[in-house]
Amino acid sequence: MTRLTAVSDPVRTGLIGAGRIGTSHATLLARHVPGAELVAVADPRPAAATKLADALGCRAVDVADLFADPLIEAVVITASSEAHADLVVAAAEAGKAVFCEKPMGLTIDDIDRAVAAAESAGVVLQVGFNRRFAADFAAAHQLVLEGDIGTPQLMRSVTRDPGLADPGGVPPWTIFVQTLIHDFDTLLWLNPGAKAVSVHATADALVAPEYKDAGLLDTAVVVITFDNGAIAVAEASFAASYGYDVRGEVFGSAGMVTVGGGARSSLEHSTSSGRHVDTVRGDVELFRQAYAAEFTEFTDAVREGRPSSVGGPDARRALAVALACIESVKTGAPVLVEKVDGR
Repeated sequence: MTRLTAVSDPVRTGLIGAGRIGTSHATLLARHVPGAELVAVADPRPAAATKLADALGCRAVDVADLFADPLIEAVVITASSEAHADLVVAAAEAGKAVFCEKPMGLTIDDIDRAVAAAESAGVVLQVGFNRRFAADFAAAHQLVLEGDIGTPQLMRSVTRDPGLADPGGVPPWTIFVQTLIHDFDTLLWLNPGAKAVSVHATADALVAPEYKDAGLLDTAVVVITFDNGAIAVAEASFAASYGYDVRGEVFGSAGMVTVGGGARSSLEHSTSSGRHVDTVRGDVELFRQAYAAEFTEFTDAVREGRPSSVGGPDARRALAVALACIESVKTGAPVLVEKVDGR
């Protein structure tokens, strides 16, 4: 893989997508990732790009100019999910290293196309599975790797979002391809070397049932079986009134490890009404350190001319589980992951 920049130089980076997560990522790249220099922001809404670029002291450009700029070495994609695969391909063909938020594509063919483009161009490709870079999740992964909990047998991953601001604006199957896809990647990562064999998913609109006929699913439970015998449960809700709740657990033949919970600190306030814990209210707050760490991994991979630790194959495996969930909900029956994986 071609080295794109000198080790002593920050990676000159452009960002596509000035929405909520794009604004957060741009701020981190500009102010909290020493290995990156944010030089440009692009968005289909020029006013949004200009506002963000002005706030961070960089340029607002259109997407074509961003790809054409020889000084931009890497692109961070935080645009709408439907555009991800095409943008990855275009960035790679322009010779840029690529960081793409999840999901990297909405079909297996999209992901294969994106991976092939990056491989052909010889550029770094990283996908935004941030939990791998959260300190507690990374420590749990290391314990599993070292055999401290033995062979994984029962696993659990939870994502509960604190709000559903616009239930009518949630695209169909979001709960699987954009929310639980984090949990699927986490479970695969916490069960190293294992392959997801089958999925049985159930989902409903319990938070906003009046939008179910429009395609909303806001609550889901998924059971995943792996080829090493482990059984995992992943669950998601869009209405955790107490805060943003992300947790993981691996129970094995020799022990157990648990992570997450959403507390802002270890402080507990006890009164006559009970114990109270201050909780995180959103993903940007909970995973700020993890987001910065994943961009450090990305810029280090670019500077060192090596693949990222989380790339296209990881995006493919997680999406295959998500697509199997969709098929399971449609049929009401378990679905073999290989049925949608294509391999």
